[in-house]
Amino acid sequence: MPELPEVETVRRTLEPLIKGKTIKDVTVWYPKIIMGDAQKVAQQLKGKKIIAIDRYGKYLLIRLNEDLTLVSHLRMEGKYRLVTPDQSKQKHEHVQFEFTDGTALRYDDVRKFGRMHLVETGTERVTTGIRHLGPEPNSEEFTLNYFKNALAKKKKNIKNTLLDQSVVSGLGNIYVDEVLWQSKIHPLSSASKIPLAQVESLHDNINHTIKKAIKYRGTSVHTFLDAAGDSGQYQNELKVYGHAGEACTRCGTELEKIKVNGRGTTFCPHCQVLY
Repeated sequence: MPELPEVETVRRTLEPLIKGKTIKDVTVWYPKIIMGDAQKVAQQLKGKKIIAIDRYGKYLLIRLNEDLTLVSHLRMEGKYRLVTPDQSKQKHEHVQFEFTDGTALRYDDVRKFGRMHLVETGTERVTTGIRHLGPEPNSEEFTLNYFKNALAKKKKNIKNTLLDQSVVSGLGNIYVDEVLWQSKIHPLSSASKIPLAQVESLHDNINHTIKKAIKYRGTSVHTFLDAAGDSGQYQNELKVYGHAGEACTRCGTELEKIKVNGRGTTFCPHCQVLY
């Protein structure tokens, strides 16, 4: 699943491709991608101009004139690409936005899990899934004091706590494994039992890792490509994710892989302390 750094990379590569363009027509090949009445939404989008693309957590916010925002969640494998309308439809392309300049934006999603929701600008945190999200890493709201208090209220293990998005938004399986390794915390540790020094380390590592992953244009270990069709580079920095059975680069112990709530989880049984 694209996590915050990947979605931010999509935002940065997609915006210059479509900003300022006016939507001439919308074709929906798979209506379930669109929340609500797909054809009604398609009609509403005609004639609208794209003025910016923002992001919150793993959500893209495509800003349109007339105070409308198309909220797009890529889920597992969603991606956008710019084409011309006469290009043959590919098997997994489900929505096309044709522009007045002769180009078109297509949404491709192998698993069909992605969703788009057209809402009034400014209501995203009330009317969409964004309302359930905690603050983003590196934001003013994501303070150490906030993080400490949020973990203290959680009865779940720290892996599940970081994945549920309500404490901090944007982290997925890849970055959770990485920041827990960096902070020497076992993924099955009780979130409320982690010592303050390790909470501080985890807070700092979340901020640092997300910032660095954005700089490296995200992680491409499965199918992630940005809007220009390019891969990310952060996969070259991964220390545990995808390295089960290899030696820990910190202590030399063989990295183990377990399932945590159905999610593959790689960690060092020696370095990472179980609290």
